[in-house]
Amino acid sequence: MPSTADSPLSFGVIGLGRMAQALVTPWLEAGLLHREQLQLSVASEASAQALRQRFGCPVHTEPSACLAVSELLLALKPQQLDGLVEQLGGRTAIAAAAANRAGPPLLISVLAGVSSERLQDCFPGWRVVRTVPNTPALVRQGLVGLAFGDGLSPEQQQRVQTLFAAVGEVLELPESQLPAFLALTSSGPAFVALVAEALADGAVAAGLPRARAHHLAHRTLAGTAALLFEQELHPGELKDMVSSPAGATIAGIRVLEQSNLRSALIEAVVRAAERSRELG
Repeated sequence: MPSTADSPLSFGVIGLGRMAQALVTPWLEAGLLHREQLQLSVASEASAQALRQRFGCPVHTEPSACLAVSELLLALKPQQLDGLVEQLGGRTAIAAAAANRAGPPLLISVLAGVSSERLQDCFPGWRVVRTVPNTPALVRQGLVGLAFGDGLSPEQQQRVQTLFAAVGEVLELPESQLPAFLALTSSGPAFVALVAEALADGAVAAGLPRARAHHLAHRTLAGTAALLFEQELHPGELKDMVSSPAGATIAGIRVLEQSNLRSALIEAVVRAAERSRELG
């Protein structure tokens, strides 16, 4: 295996789905990564060919090519982790790759629910950080939760902070809080999208054309979120601001309360957090 001891920013990515691409693209654009430093790995040759054209760097179908790096983004599905360890030659080979570096290499994981302890067991000799980015990272409006494992140098911690700041707001959290963070910020966009779709359907039922209903629903959600955030309003304050006595809004809220919308959203977040722990 070739040494990359003289290339401290050599960077590998195993698994290049939408989230990994949403991270790598702005990192390249911001100059935080350079194509000549990248080693990427995907499962199929067809995907590899397409990604070679997009990123202009080596894309392999054998993940072992990504072991000779000093920084590795692990972005496959949690259920694939054990199979990956086997593909990489087992823990002994992974530890040997770490020993071949000038210093302990950095493993950045976006695997939902997979604990730092398990990652460290699978990648002995590596320094581990768990990250939970969400899909708004695609438009640089992401939220990213970080939980650092043991032994990261201050430089490695700063490197991770800098990388993820390029796609949104970064929060360092205790690892025990990551499932709740994932349920709210990573699963939450799907819940919000469902609300947006339902609001648009309601507007269509009330008489608006479909395209206009979708546009207005999206803009309403975006504007409401901006108002809550920028004026630091409690959601209840905003609700009361637009709910006049015997008016249209409070009539609609009454229906939502009768339908247990609030309870359904609470339970959706709790169940998503539970499932995150199960996946780990």
